[in-house]
Amino acid sequence: MYDVIVIGARCAGSPTAMLFAKQGYRVLLLEKARFPQDTLSSHYIHMQGVAVLNRWGLLDKIRDSGAQPITRQIYEGPGVRIEGFSLPIDGLRTTYAPRRYVLDPILADGAVAAGVEFREGCAVKDLVFEDGRVVGVRYTTPSGAEATDRARLVVGADGMRSLVARKVGAENVIEHPRMTTTYYSYWSGVPSNFELYEQPGRWIGVLPTNDDRTLLMAYFPQDEYNQVRKNVESAYLDAFRTTAPELYERMQSGKREEQLYGTGHQENYFRKAYGPGWVLVGDAVNHKDSITARGITEAFVQAQTLTDYIGERLHDEAALNAALRRYENELSNEALNHYQGALNVAELKPEGRTEMLQKLVGHQEHIDRYFSTLSGACSIDDFYNDELLTLLDQS
Repeated sequence: MYDVIVIGARCAGSPTAMLFAKQGYRVLLLEKARFPQDTLSSHYIHMQGVAVLNRWGLLDKIRDSGAQPITRQIYEGPGVRIEGFSLPIDGLRTTYAPRRYVLDPILADGAVAAGVEFREGCAVKDLVFEDGRVVGVRYTTPSGAEATDRARLVVGADGMRSLVARKVGAENVIEHPRMTTTYYSYWSGVPSNFELYEQPGRWIGVLPTNDDRTLLMAYFPQDEYNQVRKNVESAYLDAFRTTAPELYERMQSGKREEQLYGTGHQENYFRKAYGPGWVLVGDAVNHKDSITARGITEAFVQAQTLTDYIGERLHDEAALNAALRRYENELSNEALNHYQGALNVAELKPEGRTEMLQKLVGHQEHIDRYFSTLSGACSIDDFYNDELLTLLDQS
């Protein structure tokens, strides 16, 4: 009998398991893959996520992994170009975009070091219910044997297509249509910062990652998905040529090192977050368009929030329910703001954004605060302070 079983050992699951174990709970972490294994990702860890990794004692492992440090951000849209970077959090001024075959094992190793029992190659097939409450899981071991384990709380950290969410009937409480489709690959010989380029109907993202490789992502409107996937490479390169000509020239001196990866199935939702004996974290509870690259950072924040709220109250039914309710309410605050921000960007309509950003040119403090709204170092409300509103009114 475990206190907690966590299903899924990537960016939400391993930290959740680690933090529960650090509180003294007996934790089982199940993952269907065998690490290291790559997965679709925009890779970026915003300043807020970097600060959390540092508090967990894992940031040095990211630094030592060969992930390139990022200290500069560029945004270029119609009629405007700004450069700067997020304000620091906890004195940290550098971010990273590690490959997932690097990041996920680091997180899982952190869980194991905290005392978590980690089992790879285990595919969860069902949940165990008693009197309407989730009390355990049924899964297949790497040898193909069927196994059952029980726990006070089952955590679904199993992604957008969460089995836990499906089995407990966790409905979408907020839902929006798919907005974009994205294709990306990894290039050598293309030196970069954290760069974003936008034109109507197109968005380009650039991130230095591991092994001197650069992640180059192109976003298209969702209604172009079927057309784009018929000739992905041509559409991908044309997006860079028309949206970021200077970057496209840089790419001519580089080399694409891997195949093109992509998806047109980026769902936008918040699910019911908890119920008797279960709770969801990460993409299982909230998924949005990857265009703002907030998924990893928010998975870290949710893991911290959930485990902090539960604390020593796991075996007190009333206190546990209150903690889970607080966790769900917290999702309706900061996470909802970032969700709405991602949908705004995913419209691929830069006009209103570039008009505002043009007024920030020459005001570096406001530019850095703007970049900080996405990084988690500055809230939207704090960004639109009296000084900025005066500037915008005068411009």
